[in-house]
Amino acid sequence: MEKEKCDVSKSCSSCEKKTTCSAKEKEAHEELRLAQKLSHIRNKIMVMSGKGGVGKTTVTVNLAASLAMQGYAVGILDADIHGPDIPRMCGVEDRPLLGYGDRINPVNVFKGLTVASMGLVSQDPDKAIVWRGPLKHKAIQHFLGDVNWGELDYLVVDLPPGTGDEPLSIVHLIKKVDGSIVVTTPQDVALLDSRKAVNFSRLINVPVLGIVENMSGLVCTNCGEKIDLFKVGGGAKASRELGVPYLGHIPIDPKMVIRCDAGKPFVLDPAPSAVKRAFARLAQAVIKGAEITEDEVISLAL
Repeated sequence: MEKEKCDVSKSCSSCEKKTTCSAKEKEAHEELRLAQKLSHIRNKIMVMSGKGGVGKTTVTVNLAASLAMQGYAVGILDADIHGPDIPRMCGVEDRPLLGYGDRINPVNVFKGLTVASMGLVSQDPDKAIVWRGPLKHKAIQHFLGDVNWGELDYLVVDLPPGTGDEPLSIVHLIKKVDGSIVVTTPQDVALLDSRKAVNFSRLINVPVLGIVENMSGLVCTNCGEKIDLFKVGGGAKASRELGVPYLGHIPIDPKMVIRCDAGKPFVLDPAPSAVKRAFARLAQAVIKGAEITEDEVISLAL
């Protein structure tokens, strides 16, 4: 008896012939459904770093918020399965993802900005997620294919540090990532690892939008003197040597820690600051896909 053909326009969970689907057909359904979801997202961007502790998630949240403040529809996918900090920094950690199957709605942060994260799924924030590669890949696949992102101008993917399973899963599932942003700090060890991130991005055929130097100098609130706590200028030097754009540097501001811990993106602070200007220029660089000039970079810390 000939096996009934499955409707490849549907996922296996909704297919009328789901009981007769072969493994190959199921895979084809998932790929098609994922492609249909992703077709409504104009730009997919990865934010990555070669090592931890460089403020990558802070950059992700404030870049996404800056884009949303300029009128773009933006989603943040928190692909850091083991350390999902996006919900805390966006102030939505007590608002779980709602829905079922392929009808899961992302959490709204403010108009134009939505979030999906493992931190919005796990009921115990203190519970360690002990997963190996295949389970992490499946979780990311669900976040991409089962969450109703809707029409987005930008999906910003916050990756864990390093060059392991998660960025590989993102590239495998999305197929065409529009670009990566590599976050570093000025120390030599951070710059060494950022070089690896740039080369990794090239290896997996993802265009490098540029390098961002975070925690770049502190302006004393008492005397106004600029203090280079972790040196300065390493990000620009690395970008020149590697032949990738330099997207500017973000100075240290003590209020950044306070606002992040309170779940309020720094760029929403109404007071003018060098950090807000830095993120506004970074957002413009992402929109235009162009390098910020050296004069503009210098002005960010003034």
